[in-house]
Amino acid sequence: MTDIKRRDFIRTTGGIAMLGATLGFPHVALGAPRRVVVVGGGVGGCTVAKYLRKLDPNLAVTLIETKTSYTTCFMSNEVLSGERTLESITFGYDGLRRHGVEVVTDTVVGIDPVKKTVTTAGGKGFDYDACVVSPGIGFKWDAIDGYDEAVAEDIPHAWNAGPQTKILRRQLQAMRQGGRVIIVAPPNPFKCPPGPYERASQIALYCKHHNPRAKILILDAKDAFSKQGLYVEGWTKLYGYGSGNSMIEWVSAAAGGKVESLDPTTRTLQAEIEEFQGDVVNIIPPQKAGPIAFAADLVDGDWCPVDKRTFESKRHKDIYVLGDASSAAKMPKSAYAANSQAKVAAAAIINRFNGREPGDPTFVNTCYSVVGEDFGISVAAVYTLNAATNTIEEMPKSGGVSPANASPEIRKREVSYAHSWFKNVINDMME
Repeated sequence: MTDIKRRDFIRTTGGIAMLGATLGFPHVALGAPRRVVVVGGGVGGCTVAKYLRKLDPNLAVTLIETKTSYTTCFMSNEVLSGERTLESITFGYDGLRRHGVEVVTDTVVGIDPVKKTVTTAGGKGFDYDACVVSPGIGFKWDAIDGYDEAVAEDIPHAWNAGPQTKILRRQLQAMRQGGRVIIVAPPNPFKCPPGPYERASQIALYCKHHNPRAKILILDAKDAFSKQGLYVEGWTKLYGYGSGNSMIEWVSAAAGGKVESLDPTTRTLQAEIEEFQGDVVNIIPPQKAGPIAFAADLVDGDWCPVDKRTFESKRHKDIYVLGDASSAAKMPKSAYAANSQAKVAAAAIINRFNGREPGDPTFVNTCYSVVGEDFGISVAAVYTLNAATNTIEEMPKSGGVSPANASPEIRKREVSYAHSWFKNVINDMME
């Protein structure tokens, strides 16, 4: 990080994110409790549900989620290297229940913005005064010829952590000595911009210990990627990047890395210039908002337009859209961004229930990546709203990235920070 010390940033970012969600709120008038229905039990949904109850314990908050537990995508790449288990990134919803949130296990199939009702596949209906939708991502299955949802059961994306992560982990363990792993990285925008490159790093870490002659090839639909210089530094030091014996190779779009089709029977990928065959193939498809966002008419194109002061939908009043599904540029689609947006939305909902105008929001994003053993890197920023253009913009000198060519002690410390960051996010959203 270039402009402020990382330790100071870590100590202060939680407070910055919370400024809009803790100061100056009037008490909601007594009477029938307002009802908020939250759709989706990921970072955005859990955080907004918890903070709505913290800000006003009289609110009736219901969270509806398909699964009985939440498996984090952040830190899931460490499952592939064997550095952690899938169980260590899987969490139940009892913490939210302790905050007074009603947690319903069901799948939302419709939202009526006129009647203000949410309906589920189980036939239940829920009335709301405000509805928060945090649906995560969906995939564009038609983007790569030959790759669809059925094929993904054998050639996994593993971009929603859980069973797909297990599939990819087993395939890596079963791969022949000296085999080739191919990762297909998607075009922007997509969830967790540094994720494919951390994945290549963690797979290389696994192979370094268990399959040292293996190769990892990244075929990319882009010509640049998040934290690229820092990744290249780590790859060079740890995996021989740029040498004749590099374990990792990256092929940009300009060099022919964009994949057009897949033959799943032979695990052969046709890119713009040549074919590539892998022993293990991991395709991360292009992305869009999750299915309920389309069913509820919350999208314009692939993503959900929102008023970035409140995250209220631009298409339907009293519905708020958080996290990866929202159009929140210039914030990345990340877990910490969703956490920050959720607090802004919670504040806006409480203000609306009290007849007050929303305040000026401040957002925070931090993102850690573990490139290899004792080698961590990160990026962090604070954002404010440009009301004139309805855009979220990074504040000058508010954060930065890990320093280039840092000492081994700093890189090792970043790994420790990454793991502490993970625990803090989980505690903040669920405990």
